[in-house]
Amino acid sequence: MSSLSRPIVGTLAIALIAAILVLDLARSGAPDLFSAPAAIALGSGAAPEGAHCSGQ
Repeated sequence: MSSLSRPIVGTLAIALIAAILVLDLARSGAPDLFSAPAAIALGSGAAPEGAHCSGQ
């Protein structure tokens, strides 16, 4: 019985992640970075909406 070595498993894992990313990009297109929300919105001034922290 042969077992997979670490380099082979690592290569397969990276290939699987790359395949998922390529499939996602092909299906949905590239994101528009100019219309995306800020990654860190500390002090944005926007009130929370609809979650448990909204106080409603």
